[in-house]
Amino acid sequence: MNRLITFLILLICTVSAGAQTGKVFDNLSLPSKILGMERKFAIYLPPDYETSERSYPVLYLLHGAGDDQTGWVQFGEVLRIADKAILEGSATAMIIVMPDANTGQRGYFNSIDGKFRYEDFFFEELMPYVEGKYRIKGEKRYRAVAGLSMGGGGTFMYALHHPELFSSACPLSAYVGPLSMEQMKQRINGDYDDETMQTYFEKHNAISLINNGDADKINSVRWFIDCGDDDFLYEGNSLVHIAMKKKEIRHEYRVRNGAHNWTYWRESLPVVLSFISDAFHQY
Repeated sequence: MNRLITFLILLICTVSAGAQTGKVFDNLSLPSKILGMERKFAIYLPPDYETSERSYPVLYLLHGAGDDQTGWVQFGEVLRIADKAILEGSATAMIIVMPDANTGQRGYFNSIDGKFRYEDFFFEELMPYVEGKYRIKGEKRYRAVAGLSMGGGGTFMYALHHPELFSSACPLSAYVGPLSMEQMKQRINGDYDDETMQTYFEKHNAISLINNGDADKINSVRWFIDCGDDDFLYEGNSLVHIAMKKKEIRHEYRVRNGAHNWTYWRESLPVVLSFISDAFHQY
C-alpha cells in the first residue's frame, strides 16, 4: 500500500511538473492597413495562461537583422528560458510578443519617404491587436520592450519616442543608429535634402534623442543596456552610456565577455526577464 501511495504521489508530481510549461505560437498574423499586408508575429504564453483568468504583463521582444518572428523562438530558446525563470521565481509570469520586422522592408522604423511605416504599424495596429486579443495588462507599468542588434535599436527608439508606454527597456548589443550624418547618407538610398536627412537622423539616433530629449521622461523608463566586449557595436553603446551619464539618466550598463552572437543573447535573456519583472512587481 505504501509503495502504491508513493507511486501515485510521484505520478501526480510528474504530471503537474509536465503541465507547468508555457506555449509558443510562432506563425500568427494580423492584417495591416498601414503596411498593406499580413504581418506575422510569435507569442509566448506563460505556464498558467490556460488555467487562469488573470491578465499578464507583456514584453515586446524584437529580433535582429536577418531573423524574423521565429528568431527568439528558434535561436533564443525563449520557451525554455522563460519557463525556467518563471518556475524558479526569478521572473514573473508574462506574455512575450515577438513581431516580424523582416518582411517587405527590413527594420522597425518608418522609411524616410514615409512609404513603409513599420513604427506606425507597431504602435497603431500590432500593440492594440495583441493587447486586445490576449489577457494583457495594457498599462505602462506592465509593459516592457527589449531586443537584440537591429531589435536593440528598435528598443532604444521605441522607448525614447514613447517613454509613456514602457516601464522598462533592455537593448542588447544594440545598433543605436548612425553615429554621423556621413554614416546616415551611406545607409539611405535616394536623393533627399539636408533638412530631411537631418530630421530623420535626429529621430533615429539614440544619442541625439537622449541629448535633446526630456530627461524626466526618459528617466521614467528603467534602462538595461548590455553589449559584449568583443561586439562590433560597442562604440555606439558606450556613447549612449556616456550620454545618459551626462544627462543623469538612471540606467544599468553591462559589458560582459562575448561577441555579437546568440550565445551572448541567450545568456542575457534571463537577466532581462528578471530586470523587467522588478518593475512589474513594483520594485
